[in-house]
This record gives sequence, structure tokens and C-alpha cells, in this order.
Amino acid sequence: MNNPTFLSKLTDELISLYPDTLSDITIVLPSKRARVFLIENIQSKLSKPIFTPNIVSVEEFIQEISGIRTIDSMEVLFEFYNVYSSITDKKDIQDFETFSYWAKTLIQDFNEIDRYLLDQNHVFSYLKDVEALKRWDLELNQTTKLIDSTLEFWDKLPHYYNSFYKYLLDKGIGYQGLLYRESINNLDSFTKELPTSNKIVFAGFNALNQAEERIFQHLMLHEKALVYWDIDYSILQDSFHDAGLFIRKYKKEWKQYANQTFKWIDTHFEQEKNIQIIGTPKTVGQTKIVGNIIEEIQTKNPDLQNTAVVLGDENLLLPVLYNLPETVESLNITMGYPSKNNPAQLLISKIFKLHTNAKQRNEKQYTLYYKEVLDILNHALIEPYIDAKKVEHVIKYNNFTFFSNDKLFQLYEEHKTNAENPLFELIFSKWNDDASEIITKLTQVLLTIKSRLINDNQEDIIAKAFLHSIYQVLNRIATFIEKYQSITSLSSLFSIYKNVVDLAEVSFEGKPLSGLQVMGVLESRVLDFKNVIITSVNEGKFPSGKSSNSFIPYDIKRELGLPTFREKDAIYSYHFYHLLYRAKNIYLLYNSENSDGIDAGEKSRFLTQLEIDFPNHITKNTIYNAHLPSLAYEPIKIEKTPSVLERLQEIATGKGFSPSSLTSYIRNPIQFYTQRVLRIKEIDEVEENIAVNTLGTVIHETLKHLYDPYKEKYLSVNDIENMLNLVESETIKQFKIIYKEGEINKGKNLLAFEVAKQNVEQFLKMEKKDIESGSAIKILFLEHTLEGKIVDKKLPYEITIAGNVDRIELRDNKIRIIDYKTGKVLGSSLKVDDFTVLSSDIKYDKIIQLLCYALMFENKIEYKEYPVEAGIISFKNMKAGFMPFGFGKGKNSDSDITTHTIDSFKIELVSLIQEILNPEIPFEEIV
Repeated sequence: MNNPTFLSKLTDELISLYPDTLSDITIVLPSKRARVFLIENIQSKLSKPIFTPNIVSVEEFIQEISGIRTIDSMEVLFEFYNVYSSITDKKDIQDFETFSYWAKTLIQDFNEIDRYLLDQNHVFSYLKDVEALKRWDLELNQTTKLIDSTLEFWDKLPHYYNSFYKYLLDKGIGYQGLLYRESINNLDSFTKELPTSNKIVFAGFNALNQAEERIFQHLMLHEKALVYWDIDYSILQDSFHDAGLFIRKYKKEWKQYANQTFKWIDTHFEQEKNIQIIGTPKTVGQTKIVGNIIEEIQTKNPDLQNTAVVLGDENLLLPVLYNLPETVESLNITMGYPSKNNPAQLLISKIFKLHTNAKQRNEKQYTLYYKEVLDILNHALIEPYIDAKKVEHVIKYNNFTFFSNDKLFQLYEEHKTNAENPLFELIFSKWNDDASEIITKLTQVLLTIKSRLINDNQEDIIAKAFLHSIYQVLNRIATFIEKYQSITSLSSLFSIYKNVVDLAEVSFEGKPLSGLQVMGVLESRVLDFKNVIITSVNEGKFPSGKSSNSFIPYDIKRELGLPTFREKDAIYSYHFYHLLYRAKNIYLLYNSENSDGIDAGEKSRFLTQLEIDFPNHITKNTIYNAHLPSLAYEPIKIEKTPSVLERLQEIATGKGFSPSSLTSYIRNPIQFYTQRVLRIKEIDEVEENIAVNTLGTVIHETLKHLYDPYKEKYLSVNDIENMLNLVESETIKQFKIIYKEGEINKGKNLLAFEVAKQNVEQFLKMEKKDIESGSAIKILFLEHTLEGKIVDKKLPYEITIAGNVDRIELRDNKIRIIDYKTGKVLGSSLKVDDFTVLSSDIKYDKIIQLLCYALMFENKIEYKEYPVEAGIISFKNMKAGFMPFGFGKGKNSDSDITTHTIDSFKIELVSLIQEILNPEIPFEEIV
């Protein structure tokens, strides 16, 4: 690099100042991450071995001054609950889950109050007065119980704070703010006890809280500390530039700088830089570009040690890793991947959800919901190890929506193909309210899965890292359960699990000093790289936006000197510009998709500011769009190979073409190909809500079974009335046969049941009215299979057509072929005056179906003497009654299907079949 890195420059400075006493120095850095890089710099610049200086993070340094052990936020929450329970009336104590909702925010406010050394009584008194003013009313005695309880809460805050502070202090533990406040109390004694030779070096800091400012200044005043900043002259001199907001303030206000040199101000932006600003639609586009950039960098220098990918959005870690080129041999991930997105975490959450909901539905029967069961069985970490495909098929085939835990185990025992699988037992066996036992079961689930990951490929290594992360989470919860007695229910346990997971991260192993560095924004502090790729430079990501989790309103924070989103933006601004200081090649990626939606983005203000401040460094400012082919979609085309033609002959001469298969060819030849030629069936799915085709089948079957006893006889009014009395019981019976275990007693399914019943009743009442009007009706066939043969010189062989017709009756000495339709059909759609149009438009599909039935019915020579008509009864157009096919226009159409009608139709039918069998005409998708 043209310029030495900040850590290299710091190393040179310290070696020159303390050539013989470097080991006595304590170097305080903003985070632990930079420690290994600083040690490497020191090692590379020393000619003789020495003891490493004491290099610590600022949190570790504060802990040393305060003499108090820091505890994490979850432990703080449990300790606070102990205090809260001890100072609250028993009747008013909330359960831990409810308590945690507001306590987490309150602890965060306690933390800020302490870090900024505010008088807590003043703050809480101020907040209470503000809340009282909000509720103030001109009319007296207008308070409500809610207002009283709200004001009482604000009144209790000082008591909560003081009791909690004293409790933690007595135990020698604390949250971060408490350590800061106590470190100020101990600062004088700490300073006096420091050996003369010991120096404290603060390096690479930017935004300090009030306590840190006091500590820095105090140690500088007593000549115990040196402070090394890292700021660019152009940013420091610009009084409006957010990146210099804090350091500008310290340089101006700290009295120590009246006699001490301010270090360091550099002129980084006077050096030549190659900054490329690249926008691309959607987040996934950025990950693709990251891979391309790294490939480009490697063509110039295969060693990626001086290259960093900084993720503005930590959720991009896995997509970025999957898009890295294969040439990246060495990689170091110096950031944690959030555990809430961890596949192992998602599995544990699904198991929690399954059992929590099962107990809530019915604790005795432990009722499971099919989707929750299948979600677990199909999870990527479970599916390879539990052979439950047959169980899944049975659940879907039988429409099991809700079922007992015992039923699931019965299905598994009946259909398992392998020996006993401990995973199934661990996951699905009933849970009681014993939190320790639940955590043990979940831990065993993870260990069992891990024991089966025996390969050392990249996928298994990542999977093991995910499993280990959640294993640690569960172990931590087990410790909490043993230590605290606050976990009394399954919902509380789940709540604690979610809280711990939100704080947890997946750590990946790597080589910290070699290869490509992948990190988050905060991990980049005090580090410098020649090539820097920053992703997600969008508003709401970088900077992160205005979200604030606090009981203290914005205007009060401003007045009290507490940080707000403005200060947070300034911190992010500093991090952003610091990444650019010593970099030569900089790639700034952002999501250019501005439309609404989950993955929409707005270009970050940092990019606009950069374009204004340093336009000479920007060598490229572009938006990459995905390559769009000239043709949006290429229709599928399947040539008719000898094997396809053989299969077509098998259909044509065997079971035959059905009317529905012929119309499916007209609708879309590819649909005909997949369903009829390839025999691909739709996947069984559980019907939570009764589908339209299921409803139609139920109506068809109900009518068939009601009419079955009355075939081959003329119907009477009494017959219809007998059927009407059986409608409800027969409809229920058919639902149980067709919809199997599906629930029809509530919700949308109950409505569907009522619709089916009403349709059947309306049909029977229409039939009764016709009989009362003098119609003579004899049922000949119900759900009857018809078959016909077509022989024509244009066809290569004799063709069979076959299909099921819903009903054939003799009505007033005329044969009626009837097709039931549960959807709406209009009589006008059954008229045609030119048969040549039938195969050109799918709107004529019902006519083709009816005429196919009529053609096949010609074989019934015993009914030759009767005229024939074919038509539809639409249950959504019941008032139209029987709507016959008619040849001709409007009211002049003829509904009688004569030999001439059949012959004319047969010409078109032969033409359609000829096209299907023609080897020169491929199956081509209609789009």
C-alpha cells in the first residue's frame, strides 16, 4: 500500500517511544477483533523477542477499572426479575415472559443513563412529569385505571433502578453502564496504583460516551495515557461533516490539547483512489457482483490478504459465501452470523411451535397440526435422517389436518421402512412443563443430527457450525434454568429461547491473517485494506435508520445529552469514511430497486455525500441490470419421438382418448403430454379448505347414490321426497369418503358442506317440480362409462374414445345425456353453427365433451328409436335447468343430435386426433 495502515503506523510510533518498555504498555482498542492484527504488526517490526503488550478492548479495560464482572443481557434480565419480584407485591408480580417485554427496554435505558453519568433521579422525575402532562385534563377526576397504573409505573422507576443497582453491586456483577459508572468512582485509585512505567494507549476511537471521555481526559491529565485518533483533514475541517462530529468536538473542547499534540490528522483523500459506485436491483444482485469483483481482483493479484468484503447487512453473509469464486482458497470471517437465521435455529423454533400449539389446542389429546409436522419432517437437517415419506403421503392422502400425537406415532409405526429412529421419538414425543427435560430433548436432537454429519465437505462443516451455535444456546438456557426459578411454563421457555437466540451468533473458523476478509461494519474498526467491497450501502442499512428501543423520548434525550439516531448516523458515517481512508480500490454496492416491497432500497445519503465531497475519486457510477433475453419466455416444445408415438398408440387403442383429454390438448398440448403421455399426476396435498373439484365430486357422488335405487323406473314425487330426506346424511357420507379425515364441522369447510347440500336439494326440488308438471323421467345410467370406436382412412389405426357420463335419462320419450357442472355455465356457450371452429378455441370444450358422449352413445342400439340431446346442468345457474347443445344460431338452433350431426362432428374429431398422432407436429406449449 502507498500509506501504512493505522495499526502499522501505531506500531512504529510505540516502538520509537518505548523501545525497551513496550511490554509494559496497555493498548486499548475499540474491539477485540483488531488485537490479532496489531500483534502481527508488532511481531513483524521487532528484531528481538519481547513479551506482548497488554492489548485489550475498551470493555475489558473498563471492567478492570471498575473491579466488577460484566454479565450478558440475558443474565441481567434474570437478575432484574429477581429484584423486581422481591420489591413487588405478590399479587402484582408478572410472569417472566410479560416482564421481559418492558424490562429489556428499561435495562437499556439504565445502561445509557449510567454510561453518560446522568443523575438517575432527575431523569426519572423528568420522565414521570412528562407522562403526567400527557395525561393531564382540564376536568378533575378524569383518570382511569390504565392511566393510574401507567403513572404508577413511572413512579416506581427510581425504586427499580436503585434496588437493582445495589443488588448487582453487592454481587460484584453488572451491566455495561454500571461498570462505567463504577469505573469513574474508582478512577482516582486506579490511576494512583498504575506503575510509573505503565502507559495506557487508546487507539482508533471515535464516539465516546461521557464516562469514556472522563476516563480518557483524567488519564491524559495525569500523563498516564496517550490517545491516537484516525481522522482525515478534509473531514475534520468541514464543520458540517458527520464523520468528524465527535473527534472535532474532542479536539476543540478537551483542555489537554492546549499543551498536547493532537494525533493523528492525515490527508488520506489527497491520495489517488478508484471508487466505483455500483447499483443493482435486489439484494441478491449485490452478492453476484461481489463474486465478479473478487475474480477481477485475483487476476491482478491472487493473494487476497489486502481485500475485505464489508457487509452493510449481516444477513448477506451466506449468499456472499455461496457466490465467491472457487479460486478463493483462504477465507476469514471476522463476524458472527445471526443465529436467528441459522437453519438449526429454525428447526428448534419449529419444534417449539409444534409442541406449544399442541398443548394449547388440547393438552390431554395433544393435537398436532399437519403443516407443523410436515415442516419439521421436510426440514433440510431432518429429511435425510427420518424416512417418513410414507407417513407424509398418508397424511396428505387422508386429509389429516389435525390429529393426536398418538395417531402420528401409530402412522409412523405402520409405515416406517427403517429400524427405530431416535430422532422421531425425540422430536415428536409429548412435552410436559419440565423445562430441563425439554432442553435435554432438544440438545439430543442436535447431537443426533451432528453425529450423522460425517463428511468434511463445505456444506457439512457449515451445518456443524450452525448446530454447535444452537447447542451453545440450549446449554446456556439450561444454566439459566438451574440458576433461576423464573421459567415456569412452556411459553416462558420459548420466550427465553427467542431472547437468547437474538443475541447469539454463529462463529466460523478461519485464518485471521491470510486470505479474503469478510466482516461486518463494526468489525472493520481500526483495520485498513487496499481493496474494499462494501455491500448494502442503502438507507436503513448503512446508516441503519431511526429505530430506537427506549422509554426516553427523542427531545428529552437531546436535552439530557443522550445519543439519538443522529449520533448513530454520525458513527456510521465515520465507519464508512474510515474504510475509504487507506483503500486504493473501493467498490460501493447498493440495491437500486426503489419500488415498494420487502427487498426495496433507497441509495444511502453517504453515496450522495461522497459524490459531492470527492467527485475526482469516483471513476465509475453505474447501475447493473440483469441481462434480459430478447424473448421473455421460450414456449416448451416436445418432439414426437418413436417412444412418444408408441405411447400415443397405446392410449388410442387401449383405454382410449377421453373427452377431457382431448380438450386438455386443445387447452395446452404440453398439459396433455405431461398428464396423458407421461402419466404425471398432481402431488397429493392436504386440503385444509375443500377444493372446487372436491366439492364437485361430492355433489356428483351424492346424486349418484341418491338416484341409484330408482334406476330403470319412472320417478315419482314420492321418490324425490324420499331422496330429499336423505340429502344431509348422504352428503356427509360422501364427504367422509372423498374428503376423508378432513374437518367439515367448522369454518370454510362447513360453508362448503352447506353449499353441496343446498345444490343437491335445489336439483331435487327442480326435478320434483318437473314431475309435478307432467314430465316422465326414467334414469337409465348414472356415472356410466361409455366407449366408442373411430375408424377413418386418415387415421393410422382404429381409435378408441371413452369417458364417464354423469347421467343418461329417458325424459318424455327423448334420451338426455347430462353432464353436471358445479361452476357457472351459460346456455349460449353450448351453441355452434360451424363445427370447424371446435378444435381452434378452448371455449368450445363443453360442446366437444357433449358430442363425444353422444358419439359413444350410438353404440347403445337398444335406444336407437329415441331422439337424443346432450346438455349441461349448472349448479351455479340452476334456474336455467337443462341447457342442451344446439347447432345453429340463437333460438333457431336445433338441439336434436342426429346422425348427420355426429358425422359432421366426427370429421373435426378425426382432424384433431390426426394432429395429436402426427409425428411432424410437436407438442407445443400455449402461453
